[in-house]
Parts: sequence; structure tokens; C-alpha cells
Amino acid sequence: MTGTSLTPEERESGTVFAPKFDAVGLLTAVVVDDASGEVLVVAHMNAEALEATLSTGKVHFWSRSREALWMKGETSGNVLTVVQTLVDCDQDALVIRAVPAGPTCHTGARSCFYRQIDVRDGKPVLVRG
Repeated sequence: MTGTSLTPEERESGTVFAPKFDAVGLLTAVVVDDASGEVLVVAHMNAEALEATLSTGKVHFWSRSREALWMKGETSGNVLTVVQTLVDCDQDALVIRAVPAGPTCHTGARSCFYRQIDVRDGKPVLVRG
């Protein structure tokens, strides 16, 4: 899964999957619930996590803090089963439509995005949604 020699036209309009990882070897993956479209989690993948996701149909990430590959739900059982994987125009970000087997967030929330930012008295505060 390489392809740094692609022309911009080939990268943006062609059929060759050539993910463009950043300087530390990562790309951003946004996982959304296939049924509702709700954003569940945003994390990073290296080449190994991407390959594991594509080959197993279960979402894998690269943990920057632990410096390790991990399958979402490997300890909780709340895996994310891939339905569809989309790549953006320059192939440096993914949107993965998935079916969650339970809560996605390590806090037990359905999504990692369970708070919104409100402005009160001119200051941002977090409000649980």
C-alpha cells in the first residue's frame, strides 16, 4: 500500500489505493456508525493497523501513547465491524462505516464525542449531550 509516485490526477481520480501517511507514518481514521452516521471515534492508523483492518474487517488503530497496534474492542468485546471504508481525495484520511458491538468510548459512552462545547458568559464550557 504505497504509491508516492502517483501524479495528483492518479491519486485523486484513479483506482490505485496509495495511502499517504504523515511524517510519523500515520493517517487519520474517522469511524461512524453505519446505521446512524454518528461519529464514534477518531484515531490514527499506521500501515500495519490499516492492513489489519482491511484483512480482518475489524477496526484496528495505532496507539500513539502505547506505541502499539490494537484492535478496537480487543479487551471489552466492543469491536467495530467494518461495513465500508472511504478514502479522501488525497488519500491521507479515512472514513470507516462500522457496526459497533457496544459502547465505543473507553468511558462507556456510545461515542467518544459525548460532550459539546457551549459558550457561557464568553467562556467555553463542556456540556454532556
